[in-house]
Amino acid sequence: MKQNSFSRREFLKTATVGTATVATTAVGIPTIIPSRAFGANDRLRVAVIGINGRGKNHISGFSSLENVEVATLCDVDNVVLQARAAEFEKTYNRKVKTEQDLRKVYEDKSIDAVSIATPNHWHALAAIWACQAGKDVYVEKPACHNIYEGRKLVEAATKYNRIVQHGVQLRSSVAMQEAIKHLREGLIGNVYMARALIYKWRPDIGNEGTSPVPEGLNWDLWQGPAQVRPFSKNYVHYNWHWFWEYGNGDIGNQGIHETDLAMWGLNVGLPEEITSAGGKFLWNDCKETPETLTSTYIYPKQKKVIEVEVRPWMTNKEDGIEVGNLFYGDKGYMVINGYNDYKTFLGKNREPGPARKEGGDHYKNFVDAVRAKNKALLNGPVETAHLSASLAHLGNIAYRLDRKLKFDPITEKFVGDKEANAMLTRKYRAPYVVPDKV
Repeated sequence: MKQNSFSRREFLKTATVGTATVATTAVGIPTIIPSRAFGANDRLRVAVIGINGRGKNHISGFSSLENVEVATLCDVDNVVLQARAAEFEKTYNRKVKTEQDLRKVYEDKSIDAVSIATPNHWHALAAIWACQAGKDVYVEKPACHNIYEGRKLVEAATKYNRIVQHGVQLRSSVAMQEAIKHLREGLIGNVYMARALIYKWRPDIGNEGTSPVPEGLNWDLWQGPAQVRPFSKNYVHYNWHWFWEYGNGDIGNQGIHETDLAMWGLNVGLPEEITSAGGKFLWNDCKETPETLTSTYIYPKQKKVIEVEVRPWMTNKEDGIEVGNLFYGDKGYMVINGYNDYKTFLGKNREPGPARKEGGDHYKNFVDAVRAKNKALLNGPVETAHLSASLAHLGNIAYRLDRKLKFDPITEKFVGDKEANAMLTRKYRAPYVVPDKV
């Protein structure tokens, strides 16, 4: 969506182009950074899209930042939307604009940035549309529902020179940044393996069958890029995670934090060999995604391996971890519990080494990068979003095909496997289409 006239923000960026400097992001992408994009008194106006679950944290997170205004709330469910607007007015003592259709948000030239917390199947398209509309983007994990649209999001962010932050808050954790530094500097020696652990309490969801669409819910807009299905209470508002049209199972839900950290810690991109095994062993409900899943990713050239394990119910902790990562080196190992806590154990006797527990502010990091118009400031840039989500997607594809897969990380295609390559994307439903040319 193209704007017909410049906002004050666009004017500022244009007016300063004569004094712009060129910087390079952490992944080597050059970007032109105006010497002044925002004045000291400019207020950053943010719209939050998808406000039933994680979006509530987006509202409070951005509202807590200096000179940032949550200006619009957007949700396809008008009942949720009005309830959240009432809560907002009570909490912040002011009214907030509401919209059911995100396209109306993108038409609003006064909105500088959008924060996306919709179901997974909307993430990439919502973010691409925002980039095309000249908005900067904070998008929840996973940044994409499939590998194809993750690459398209990277292309859109680059083409429209937008700041796009992936919602993996561990990237802004002081403790996690220190932990990665230790891994890079050889504290535990040659780091050859990462294990990502996702042990969450996932109950039986039964089978609600189909029913009339609830009053206030725009079911067509909720489904968006997905193929049309009759409404079911099993989809709205959380359990869509367990259906392939909308979600990606727990490896593509909670697991994205852990796949992201595993790749970051090992300093690798996409793998060349993938195997997955698992299934539904607990509940006779209508979930489509596996309850239990173990995926292995091999990097033969780097001699490294990532293992990702999803366990859904009664289980033991591993060195105190239910959700987190383990890194193994030839001189010790590192335990990362959650997002903000790491410990190390060195030598054969597992002597305690450096440890730290301290978080960070991922929303502030995004706002700082937006104000500076500097992608290099981002802790969770769009390129890492595509990679961490793709790791989960690769595991799911191997599981669904039930065989070992060979993958070319350069072309982002499976090697000689037409069936697997067909699963890199999806069949889109007009007008909710991720285009080949963004």
